Amino acid sequence: MKDRFPLPTLLSHALVAFTIEFDNESEHQMPHRTTDHGSTPGSLHAPWLVSLAMWDNCMRFVGEQGVRVSELEGLARTATNLKGMERWGYVVVEPDPADSRPKPPRRDWLIRATPGGRTAQEIWRPLFGTIEKRWLARFGKEEVGHLRESLWALISKIEIELPDCLPILGYGLFSKGPDRERRAVMLCDDEGESGLPLSALFSRVLLAFAIEFERDSELSLAISANVVRVLNEEGVRVRDLAHLSGVSKELIKTSMGFLKKRSYIALAPDPTAKGSKLVRLTLKGRHAQAAYRQRLGVIEKHWQARFGEDAIRKLRQSLECLIGAADGPSPLLRGLSPYPEGWRASVRHLDTLPHYPLITHRGGFPDGS
Repeated sequence: MKDRFPLPTLLSHALVAFTIEFDNESEHQMPHRTTDHGSTPGSLHAPWLVSLAMWDNCMRFVGEQGVRVSELEGLARTATNLKGMERWGYVVVEPDPADSRPKPPRRDWLIRATPGGRTAQEIWRPLFGTIEKRWLARFGKEEVGHLRESLWALISKIEIELPDCLPILGYGLFSKGPDRERRAVMLCDDEGESGLPLSALFSRVLLAFAIEFERDSELSLAISANVVRVLNEEGVRVRDLAHLSGVSKELIKTSMGFLKKRSYIALAPDPTAKGSKLVRLTLKGRHAQAAYRQRLGVIEKHWQARFGEDAIRKLRQSLECLIGAADGPSPLLRGLSPYPEGWRASVRHLDTLPHYPLITHRGGFPDGS
């Protein structure tokens, strides 16, 4: 496996790349505000900028008549950051005017889109097709078609109801999967492979892998793949971790706090650079790193037995056509150049993609930004 990416890394790179390309285009088209990277002209009442996941776990289900608070999570099959979506200007949550009770519980209130939220919906809805058309032109219609087929071959055999996006990560950056077993008639049968965007196909397969990985792991796949993976017993500079992993400094800090508290890592001054710190794996951390690598192989072999060796081989081949070799620049990066006015144009150039997306309550950006 030294010269090949693990299966969840291939899925992660594809999902992150699709999401960033989607986000760059939505930012370009949509009136919005940001905290640190400016706003579009005349955007005093425009919503704060968020990522693709907030469409899939919230705005997709807020129709003209609104949706009840108690219904949203069931429709999305995952939780959203509803308070954030209110605060950021996408929705209002109010009692149903038709409810005659003097104080109806919040779970019975209606979620309605604001004018800015409706504008965002109109922009987001067709963007999935827009980005997929770019991928068809970039990678080839036949290659993308094979990718869709290989993803659906697995999804159609997964026996739990999976959302169309990764869940917002919880404590320890664990991925919370659905609690209910799938009914006899699968919900996704009505959609079919052709009715789901590529991002949803990537997300469902990747979440299924994460659920299986985390079932018997003390560390989440997100922390294992993005932080533990790049560490060693000699020490790595803390300031280099964001570049090595492709995730935000905020999520690096969160991950290190979790690992340090549980004695997986140790921090020490860097003797070669004043004011710099080194982070190294403890013995417990080295065991966790070895367990992470071993578990990836065990699950992939289990999936070969479960879904068929041919199905996993085809999925790998389709993903590797998009992502390229593990020791070279990914072809996916060619589509990720931001617009000059975009917020990603003002930060470090993106040359590394996360080995597991970090969807958080901060807006759902796949690198934890």
